[in-house]
Amino acid sequence: METKGTIFYSKKTLNLQGELLSLEHPVIMGILNVTPDSFYDGGQHNLPAQILERATQLLAEGAKILDIGGYSSRPGADNISEEEEIARVVPAIQAINQAHPQAILSIDTFRARVAQAAIEAGAHIINDISGGNLDAQMYETVARLKVPYILMHMRGTPQTMTQLSQYEHLVYEILQDLQQKVVQLQALGVHDIIIDPGFGFAKNIAQNFHLMEHLGVLQALGLPVLAGISRKSMIYKTLKTTPDEALNGTIALNTIALQNGANILRVHDVKAAFDAMKMVEMLSEHKTMN
Repeated sequence: METKGTIFYSKKTLNLQGELLSLEHPVIMGILNVTPDSFYDGGQHNLPAQILERATQLLAEGAKILDIGGYSSRPGADNISEEEEIARVVPAIQAINQAHPQAILSIDTFRARVAQAAIEAGAHIINDISGGNLDAQMYETVARLKVPYILMHMRGTPQTMTQLSQYEHLVYEILQDLQQKVVQLQALGVHDIIIDPGFGFAKNIAQNFHLMEHLGVLQALGLPVLAGISRKSMIYKTLKTTPDEALNGTIALNTIALQNGANILRVHDVKAAFDAMKMVEMLSEHKTMN
């Protein structure tokens, strides 16, 4: 789904320790939380057998990347130690690597020491919800490890972010913040950067929808864009339902995100996202033919 007629150059590959991952077509990132308290699937995938079963399912349904998280970032979540987070994610990464050696794994953490332990255990990508704000060592760690980095926009911490959603110009401020951080990362030698605008992180429901409408603006950075909206409160609160009942809304917004230039969808429900992606690709091909 290449954007036609754009004036922006967009990077279309990620270097995964010598192997190139193409983003010429969008890819699906499957969420695998090994936490007891994540907002949707907490406690479901803590045991080794559960982790492998879920990883196998996500890959079979079409996930190109598995995102392993050991720290819940839902609003008001408990703040656990680095040691506990490492103890959750490293065995999971090792087990998945052994069972699925071709799988691409990302580590969902804002802590440099956890990120390093995960990469050393076999992960390939660092997914940092704080965009480097919560650990001063993160950027240097990413540069030293020479791995792709998902740079997300957030304010505060998971415990305080809901109080920090005051913006004068939402999209411009997000773009400016991300651009400044991209410059810092590139100066350190980090070249494989993915942009995540951070839906739901220090943004209220109206702001999330405004951001979705203007998601294409982020293409000005010339970098791949990740959209993570799966079953979030912008969906289930709008529909006056629960995360368990938010799949239809998630599919709708994932479709819009793809149409607005998203290169990666981070989702709980891989098959549904994969089907939506195929429909959007077919529509794009049909427009090209005409």
